[in-house]
Amino acid sequence: MDVYEKMKELGITLPKAPEKGGSYSPAKRFGSGLVYISGCGPAIDEPVNGRMGRDFTVEEGKGFARNSMLNVLAVLEREIGDLRKVKNVVKILTFVESSEDFLDQPAVANGGSGLLEELWGSEMGLPARSAIGVYVLPGNIPVETEAIFEVEND
Repeated sequence: MDVYEKMKELGITLPKAPEKGGSYSPAKRFGSGLVYISGCGPAIDEPVNGRMGRDFTVEEGKGFARNSMLNVLAVLEREIGDLRKVKNVVKILTFVESSEDFLDQPAVANGGSGLLEELWGSEMGLPARSAIGVYVLPGNIPVETEAIFEVEND
């Protein structure tokens, strides 16, 4: 199924791609048809701040990871023009701002990788993945996700 039809079926609308917040490229093409998307946080309508295990539950964290992935996809769409050009979701890295005793970073990351699976299916949409707990993220955001996609060459 076409990714945009799937998004419509699931009631998903991409947010406006976030503006870059420093001296970096939000998207960088490399190799043959590969696009790296710099880390995106969960803010869509309003800022989100706090630490997993102290301020938020795992379920809330999954929602933050999903929103971070929506921002990643918005940046990707801005870069390549059409998400139908995606051939494969290669890799994602999810950083989770965590309290010392929070050990569920992979469960939080499932919010983002689960969205990709919903949109592109298990074979194409499930990436290689790392979920890393960190003490602090920029702006005290609870989750940040970066990704690598294989896309059709223009």
